[in-house]
Amino acid sequence: MKNKVVLFLASGFGLGLFAPVAPGTVGSLPGLALAYMICSLPLFLQMPAALGFTLLAIPLCDAAEKILAVKDDGRITADEWMLYPIAFIGLPLSSFTWWQVLLTFAVVRAVDILKPYPCRQLQAIPGGRGIVIDDFVANLYSLGLNWVLYLTLF
Repeated sequence: MKNKVVLFLASGFGLGLFAPVAPGTVGSLPGLALAYMICSLPLFLQMPAALGFTLLAIPLCDAAEKILAVKDDGRITADEWMLYPIAFIGLPLSSFTWWQVLLTFAVVRAVDILKPYPCRQLQAIPGGRGIVIDDFVANLYSLGLNWVLYLTLF
């Protein structure tokens, strides 16, 4: 039962397990709701909340990797959905219009897929730390890009 709960959470509430294509993208969708909740907090709480979810993702991803017995299995999406709020830190709730959410979601996914330096290299770290650290850095890049888009387009 414990393994099922771990896989359910680690796969984005099952979305990463059942997506035949792009499980990381599909499994990161719960991150939208989490980002909305965290962005509704005052800025001084957004950062510790995002860091807290990052730290929670490490043992969850580590346990899921052990259950699936595959290094950084694509079905493990907790590193995507639990860290997604990082890419929204400080952005006002008014930035949650449907098209801006689509744009920022595309930025986050593109950066995660392209894995700019040093993200790809950080994946070599073993276990849950390696699964999460590359997404942490990628989401910091995404945060910068999302702020540039927000300040430029809005």
